[in-house]
Amino acid sequence: MRESEAALMLVLALLIALIAASCSTVPLTGRHRLLLVSESTELELGATTYHEIIETSKLSSDSTQVRRIRTIGRRIAQATGEKDYRWEFNLIEADSVMNAFCLPGGKVAVYSGILKIASSDEELATVMAHEIAHAIARHGAERMSQMLLVELGGIALEEALKTKGEKTIDLAKVAYGAGTGLLYILPYSRKHEEEADYMGLIYMAKAGYDPHAAVRFWEKMNQEFSNREPPEFLSTHPSSERRIENLKRWLPRVLKYYKPPGH
Repeated sequence: MRESEAALMLVLALLIALIAASCSTVPLTGRHRLLLVSESTELELGATTYHEIIETSKLSSDSTQVRRIRTIGRRIAQATGEKDYRWEFNLIEADSVMNAFCLPGGKVAVYSGILKIASSDEELATVMAHEIAHAIARHGAERMSQMLLVELGGIALEEALKTKGEKTIDLAKVAYGAGTGLLYILPYSRKHEEEADYMGLIYMAKAGYDPHAAVRFWEKMNQEFSNREPPEFLSTHPSSERRIENLKRWLPRVLKYYKPPGH
């Protein structure tokens, strides 16, 4: 065997070992995923990125809405069963921004613009549970792995993450949907979006929020943005119609988790 062939075989063997060591499953769905980012590094990056966003944003002074965000958030957090996260919930004052995100470790932010549509606690729980589900499923870590392999050529992936330089933090903002774009254009794949919809529906139900509200929320979103949403085949997200159909289809199996407060 020539030296080049031996080197190639060694690379392939290492790649197979890496893939085998990096495979895990998503809670609630059981989907197999490949993660090249360690959870400890992801948590550190989440905290750093969240701190940078909060420091450069205007936090809401509306104590009633802030308390509302934190009450809903804590109930959903408890419903996830995730005990290692250091949960934080903040409301960012930006009425033109209809977005929310959850960074690794339970670092949640809601932009005030989404409150125009998520008017009820149940509808707001829909949004927050969906974003929290992305974090629990580690969708951002999947995205981050792909993006860093492209951006950095796969060289010293963990070291690049640990340095938490400006470029790495910018990538994290994109990977975890922590931007100021509309809810529709968060950079998750259709598979991730549908998985977060399903998991979020279960989490809000476990937290005592009526999962039927998720259908109402997306119907309102569909009505609000029907003229601006791209066709499904041009988007990485399910269309609102498909999303609503999925939610309705999942409701019968999710309702078993729902117990209204006081019952």
